[in-house]
Amino acid sequence: MSTKSRRMVGRFAPSPTGGMHLGNARTALLAWLHTRTHGGRHLLRFEDLDTGRVRAWAYDATRRDLDWLGLDWDEEYIQSERLEFYAHALNTLTTYPCTCTRREIAAAIQDSAGAPHGSEPVYPGTCRSASAPGDPRPAARRWQVPAETVCVPDAWTGAILCQDLPSEVGDLVLQRNDGVFAYHLAVVVDDAHSGVTDVLRGADLWTATPRQVALQRALGYVTPRYLHVPLMTDFRGERLAKRGGAPPIMTLRESGESPERVLSELARGLGWLVPEEVTGSELIPFWQEVWSRRPTPDLS
Repeated sequence: MSTKSRRMVGRFAPSPTGGMHLGNARTALLAWLHTRTHGGRHLLRFEDLDTGRVRAWAYDATRRDLDWLGLDWDEEYIQSERLEFYAHALNTLTTYPCTCTRREIAAAIQDSAGAPHGSEPVYPGTCRSASAPGDPRPAARRWQVPAETVCVPDAWTGAILCQDLPSEVGDLVLQRNDGVFAYHLAVVVDDAHSGVTDVLRGADLWTATPRQVALQRALGYVTPRYLHVPLMTDFRGERLAKRGGAPPIMTLRESGESPERVLSELARGLGWLVPEEVTGSELIPFWQEVWSRRPTPDLS
């Protein structure tokens, strides 16, 4: 079934590891605008599998920030409450145990005559045949990727990204050696189970998309439409991030700042000519205009 024959479903999927900053808020705004422009159902999903980084207060702070900005949602999901779904999906895939440490993987790549020259290290398949006999260390679960090239179009930029899975991606860890399910597996399962048709997220996740599409195909899921939007940067041109001291929305909210002014600044950062104060609903025509002029990927 193609996404064209289904009702549009979008989502915003923050990690509750701290306060939502302006960069998060802009992505949240664009995801909301995309869903509401298409008359779709909008989901809020907390991606909280990495429990060591989660802050309990961040769930409610994020809800309050979104509500303050007027970015409503129709349904909420919390990944830590959905572990059985990830376990079921993992058990349907061809995986193998892997006890390799990052240092061992780096050494194996360095020693390999076929060491990759791409932007990220590729697991050389050390444990694919079998882990070291008698190795007492806890094992991660790696997915043995199919020998194929996956190409994915981006509906925002019109770009197409192709990756050869064995040579450019390598066998993926889908469950860490501490039992935590990997991001790639969880988002693929969640998007499929909640009927997501359109995924709008930051451009930093663009290179991860082909491996997620490969997982969707292996699990028999429908692939959504992807839009990867530019990240918000600071005065140095560096990505805004919580760890870099990006100002949290909750600080603006609690200081009495106007949410309409914040939305205006987020929109102006995209080059939109908007008033000094604007609501989310008032920004829908701007998104409609941008969407109507988007480049079309050349799939020929």
